[in-house]
Amino acid sequence: MSLATLTPEWDDDERMEFMFSAFKENRDVNTTDWDSKMAFWTALVLKSCRQRGSVYVSLQELNMIFRRKEKSPLGLPTVLQSLARCGKIQKESEFAASVDCGWLSWGVGLLLVKPLKWTFSTLLGGSRVPPEEPFVVIELVKEKAAEVLGAYRSSDLGGSSVLSFAELSSVCSGVCADESTLCMALLQLQRDKQVTVSLHDGEKVVKFCQHGQDRVSPVSDVDVGIYQLQRSEKLLGERVERLELDAHKCKEEAKMLLREGKKSQALRCLRGRKRVEKRAENLLAKVESIREILDRIAQSQTDKMVIQAYQAGVSALKLSLKDVTVERAENLVDQIQELCDAQDDVNQTLSRGVAGAEGDMDELEEELKLLLDETKPDSISLLPEVPSGAVKHPGGTGLLDSLPDAPHGPIGICEQLKQLSVTDAGRWIQTFLYCQARKRQFLIIHSFLCSDWQQ
Repeated sequence: MSLATLTPEWDDDERMEFMFSAFKENRDVNTTDWDSKMAFWTALVLKSCRQRGSVYVSLQELNMIFRRKEKSPLGLPTVLQSLARCGKIQKESEFAASVDCGWLSWGVGLLLVKPLKWTFSTLLGGSRVPPEEPFVVIELVKEKAAEVLGAYRSSDLGGSSVLSFAELSSVCSGVCADESTLCMALLQLQRDKQVTVSLHDGEKVVKFCQHGQDRVSPVSDVDVGIYQLQRSEKLLGERVERLELDAHKCKEEAKMLLREGKKSQALRCLRGRKRVEKRAENLLAKVESIREILDRIAQSQTDKMVIQAYQAGVSALKLSLKDVTVERAENLVDQIQELCDAQDDVNQTLSRGVAGAEGDMDELEEELKLLLDETKPDSISLLPEVPSGAVKHPGGTGLLDSLPDAPHGPIGICEQLKQLSVTDAGRWIQTFLYCQARKRQFLIIHSFLCSDWQQ
């Protein structure tokens, strides 16, 4: 592994000489150098573990990985102690014991658990880090746990909630380098309530949390039954495949015996083939029965989910309709109808306008006439009264009849007056004055009416 790809400072001799030196006993002597060196080695340890795909570190392994020019870093023990104090790494046994899952019942033989005496001595505060002591990097374990969960859900077995440890190891072969890494990932998932691990007939069984669930439920009898049915289906399927191979071999052997002229032996091979095929058919029928049972179980689980959803919906509907009744709804509808009717009545009343306005017009006209009579100017009373009948000439003839005929032709008005007699001229002047008087009377009344209406 080339460390130059992990840090560009690896080829800088002067810089590496400082990094390979030991830490000061007291950090307060030079906090800047101490913190920079600690940050450098912490980041490099994590990068090297990710590159190797491992969640473990040990002092011995790190000394070999970071060896440069026949020298190993002198400050790695201090780095591991600092990471342990910060909780970034843990001893394998401590990490397993922190998960309340009965890990000893299924982890023995998989986890590299140290003797109990060693565990107590380290917990009591031994300052020395054993070179072969493996530590678990918590950050990398969480990342590996997420990868294991993703590998399971994307595999063909993602629809099965319960898997054997062997099946899970096969699924996660490209994710976890060894069983110990897989166990650490499962412990982290169990801490996160995403899986649960138990023993069934001496075999480790892993149950995963399914979509829509916040946490995994314990392995129940139904889960064990489904697991047994799936296991039986798999075993019977393998037997059917072997029987089909045996039947094919019998057929090929019978052909070979016929070519050699051994007819009786060929017949025996064909009889054996028939028996094998019959056994295979019986096994296939059993496999189909098991598959039908599994389908029914899956359907029943779906029905259970639907029923639970219905129950939740009914409960929510009851809460939402707690204060809603038919009587209350009818009362509200009646109130709304009454308000709408009242609004219609108001609109109809406003559209009719002021009642009785037309009936008062006659009285107003009479009152106006009286006012006109009272306010007539004196000049009008001095005028002669308007004759009710035809105007008579003092001689007994009508005024218009007594007037002479209007002359015709291009004679001017002055010449026409000269031709009139004194009597005719008097009648013309009298008619003219009468028309002028009527005209003034009409103009006074018109102006009075206009001024009164404007007010």
